[in-house]
Amino acid sequence: MNDKILILDFGSQVTQLIARRVREAGVYCEIVPFNKADEVLDTFGAAGVILSGGPASVTHSDTPRAPERLWTMGLPVLGICYGQQTMVAQLGGSVTASDHQEFGRAFVDVKAGCALFDGVWKVGDREQVWMSHGDHVDRLPEGFEVIATSEGAPFAAVADEARRFYAVQFHPEVAHTPHGAALIQNFVKGICGLKGDWTMASFRDTKIREIREQVGDAKVICGLSGGVDSSVVAVLLHEAIGDQLTCVFVDHGLMRLGEADQVVSLFREHYHINLIHKDASDLFLGELAGVTDPEVKRKTIGKLFIDVFEEEAKKVGGAKFLAQGTLYPDVIESVSFIGGPSVTIKSHHNVGGLPERMDLKLVEPLRELFKDEVRALGRELGLPETFVGRHPFPGPGLAIRIPGEITREKCDILRKADAVYLEEIRNAGLYDAIWQAFAVLLPVKTVGVMGDARTYDYVCALRAVTSTDGMTADYYPYPHDFLGRVATRIINEVRGVNRIVYDITSKPPGTIEWE
Repeated sequence: MNDKILILDFGSQVTQLIARRVREAGVYCEIVPFNKADEVLDTFGAAGVILSGGPASVTHSDTPRAPERLWTMGLPVLGICYGQQTMVAQLGGSVTASDHQEFGRAFVDVKAGCALFDGVWKVGDREQVWMSHGDHVDRLPEGFEVIATSEGAPFAAVADEARRFYAVQFHPEVAHTPHGAALIQNFVKGICGLKGDWTMASFRDTKIREIREQVGDAKVICGLSGGVDSSVVAVLLHEAIGDQLTCVFVDHGLMRLGEADQVVSLFREHYHINLIHKDASDLFLGELAGVTDPEVKRKTIGKLFIDVFEEEAKKVGGAKFLAQGTLYPDVIESVSFIGGPSVTIKSHHNVGGLPERMDLKLVEPLRELFKDEVRALGRELGLPETFVGRHPFPGPGLAIRIPGEITREKCDILRKADAVYLEEIRNAGLYDAIWQAFAVLLPVKTVGVMGDARTYDYVCALRAVTSTDGMTADYYPYPHDFLGRVATRIINEVRGVNRIVYDITSKPPGTIEWE
């Protein structure tokens, strides 16, 4: 990974999208907070630097700036929104508060050609972009020229081609700037001269080498949930270190139908990975008896999981490392200069307390990847599509899809209903068009009629959403005949359910999961 782009984060909500666009161009990149940039510039080996947007105002003296030596290092630099403003201000231009703010869709007029626009925009074109700024550049530093303007930004795009400095007031990283990805590709390939040959195959080879160097001949344990992240970590580690790896799969009795058997079969019988399978369903369901508060459910499951995992992991004598599926968004949030919740989230989600309790060092081979890149790596490693492409599944499992008290009977009913629902989704060819779909067993019984008999059984809610990142979501607009077909099957095939409803709440105001 010698061909790399460094992204300096000034606090934009969409900085991660810059990294996504760079990686889509086949170029490896990393994000660092602006206040860590000075030390990273010497060690990272960047071929170019991108400055992100941010919420601050360059017109204030105590707001973020790029390292002064960046401008004399000979590196190409692309400034975006706040990144444009700090570039201009630091190089001798000026920025002022604008009387005409621009938020949302806007249009720029292309005034001059340059390497950033090459093959994408032509002089005289009017192009749609996405703006989000209150300040604007009003005087350029020496050597810069205007290459595009907008109604609210007379310096919407500027360039100093001699020094390979480019800056735009709009956000090319978002989908609302239709040609934005092509502009970023022009920067990383055309201006920085990178080949764009970073692939999952090369990442796989690099990461296997790094794992072997880190671990040596020591033993490693990995918590296996059956989800995408832990499955990819397990297969990657096994390819790197073979029998030095032992996976621990804690079955809490809250998995989907047949899921535990699938996990055990794939990893023990197909990949021949050392696997401890602990059926702790009696323990978990016993501790959850009578518990109705969703937060208490989560905390109970989290604590029990750590206890059981620790007990089983200690049986692996001499283990020195714990492997876990930390992803790049978690890393970015945890080091952001504006703070972030991920440290707390990960200590719960990724068993973060265990290394201290068990004196283990962490192996986190996915910490440079986004979620869809993890899926791509899984395919590169030969994992079945049923594992790689599956919808997100919460750590607490079915516990948060059974509002109210959890019982074994309710889990069995929900497992069967959910399996029918997902089977119909796949039969209709809709699985990959939906971000997440699942059934919920409500703590409500209603009167029904089946044959000539009265029934008094549970209501089952169906949920399906579309999303890009899970932060916001819209319900999936099923045809009514599909919903009718699913309802008929569940009521006929799952004893204990006599009524089906479909949840059409978006996020916000709702959440994707019910608890």
